[in-house]
Parts: sequence; structure tokens; C-alpha cells
Amino acid sequence: MKQRKQVNTTWSPDLAYIVGIIVTDGNLSKDGRHIILTSKDKNLLEDIRTSLVLKNIIGKRINAETNKQYYVLQIGDKNFYTFLESIGITPAKSKTIQEILVPKEYFSDFLRGCIDGDGNIDIFMHKESLQKQLRIRIASASRKFLLWLFETIKIHVLVEGGWIFSPKNKSWQVLTYGKKDSIKILHFIYDKKTIYLKRKFAQAKYFL
Repeated sequence: MKQRKQVNTTWSPDLAYIVGIIVTDGNLSKDGRHIILTSKDKNLLEDIRTSLVLKNIIGKRINAETNKQYYVLQIGDKNFYTFLESIGITPAKSKTIQEILVPKEYFSDFLRGCIDGDGNIDIFMHKESLQKQLRIRIASASRKFLLWLFETIKIHVLVEGGWIFSPKNKSWQVLTYGKKDSIKILHFIYDKKTIYLKRKFAQAKYFL
């Protein structure tokens, strides 16, 4: 029986954003069909569901270790699954992922998805100047992915710095940018935004 296509895999700003979410905070099942997205922000999954024109139920799960609740959107679509594999996402992506084949015109949307997925917009007060400081961080267990992201951001955003570090006793690494570069990145990802995580945009607005 012919598999029914659910997701339109023609590149668009929304699709690029959702790919960024899947790369950083999603999962491809080993069954070759299901894509699983998790988030503590139900509104984000609702926006993704609407964008992909799906009617899937958004479920709830409890993390056994932290006892925190999060939401789950599961998509069963073999065609979409194959598309994700073709651009560089694999079922065991956490440590094997490297370059993602995203068209350059949609890289800003993809990067916004990465930051909304497993990234962080960190705002804090400088102890001496009492001025607001800003850092953008993106975490991944794959150093090769972070190195590719670092080089691609350098090309498209013209940042001057950025570094990758390994938190002590952790299995992942973090790509980090200081205030000047972070402001450039925020303008880049929010200039023509479509779908986005409202909670993180609210943090970013002070610097836009």
C-alpha cells in the first residue's frame, strides 16, 4: 500500500525552523517512520503542528529523573523521515550528526530553530558595570555539528568570535557567543521571523 504523505518537504522558512528544532531537540525513531519532538512549551508544538498542517495529538510525559513534565508531538511520515535523513539527520543523531544541508536562504530560520530547541539566550547583569550582558549558547553531543554551525554562522552573520567548550562531567559541548556577536545573531534570526518560541523572543527583545 502506498504511504500517505503528511508533511510538505518543500523548503520554506517554517520547514527550516522545524528542522532546526528536530536537529537539536527532536528524535528519529529507529522504525524508519516516526519523528518525535519534545518541549516544555506546549505552544511551540502547537505552532509546529499548525505549520505542518497536522492533527496529531500532543501528549504529555514525565521525566523519571527530574520529575518534570514535558510535551510530545509524534509524526508518522515515512516521506518526511527519508527527507530528514537525506539532509544529514540520523536516528542516532546525538553524536553522529555533522553538516545539515539547509539552503542558505533559510539558514536564519534553521538557526532560530536550533536556539529554540536546545539553545539558550542568557541575559545577566555585569557585576562591575551593572550593564545587561548577553550570551547565546547552543548545546550538542556532536562537536562536528557545532564546528559546522560555528563556521556557517561566521559566513552568514559575520560574527567575530564564538567558542566551543565542554562542561565538566557532561557528555555534550556548547557553542557560545559573547554580547556583540549575540546581538548580531538575534537580529539575523528575528529579522523576518515566522514561527518562533515566544518565551525566548521575549528575552531577546531588549537587544533588538
